[in-house]
Amino acid sequence: MAIKVMDLIYWRDVGKTGLVVTGLVTGLASLFQLSSVTMLSYLCISIMCLTFPLRLYYKLLELIQKIPEGVHPFQSYIGDDSSLTDEETVLVVEEVVLMIAFAITEIKRLLFIDSIMDSIKFVVLLYVLTYMGITTNGLTLVIVGVICVFSLPLFYKRMQGRMKRISKAVSVLLRKIKNLFKMLYSKLRPSPATTPATTLTPTPAPKHKHKSK
Repeated sequence: MAIKVMDLIYWRDVGKTGLVVTGLVTGLASLFQLSSVTMLSYLCISIMCLTFPLRLYYKLLELIQKIPEGVHPFQSYIGDDSSLTDEETVLVVEEVVLMIAFAITEIKRLLFIDSIMDSIKFVVLLYVLTYMGITTNGLTLVIVGVICVFSLPLFYKRMQGRMKRISKAVSVLLRKIKNLFKMLYSKLRPSPATTPATTLTPTPAPKHKHKSK
């Protein structure tokens, strides 16, 4: 499943990915005018408007004995078993439960100020989201997210070498600026007061008394 998703994201099959992207963007854009239930109904009707005549055409060819009996034009889709086994179902349910539990734990940690810095970042994020909610709606963000998912990875893959060179040049420039500030700080920093050295007075040598003869 993950391999198929990556194939779609990186446009390895241009026709299939183009169909998926066009369908997603068109369907999401249509939700501005129609409800999701109406959109789903129209989508199923549109698919059946294509599949039903083709199925009748194959049935007609079968009746006039142009093709063998039992040939179905969509047998590959019907015979494709996409059901999950018991083990796969248990793994999926465990992953979903773990994700929900992790999300609830993180939200509680942020709301009840377990870490002050993390909670401040969360408040800033929520404040930004309020402005985004005023200027746009969630459906627009979903459409933008779909376009980004199918464009940014491919763009990064094609421009990977150039972007690495740019990021390397930016990191070198930031390192030079950091070193420059360190050098300026070391020059402008006041030198520590030198403590006067204690002078030691030499002790006089003991005088030897000369014995008188």
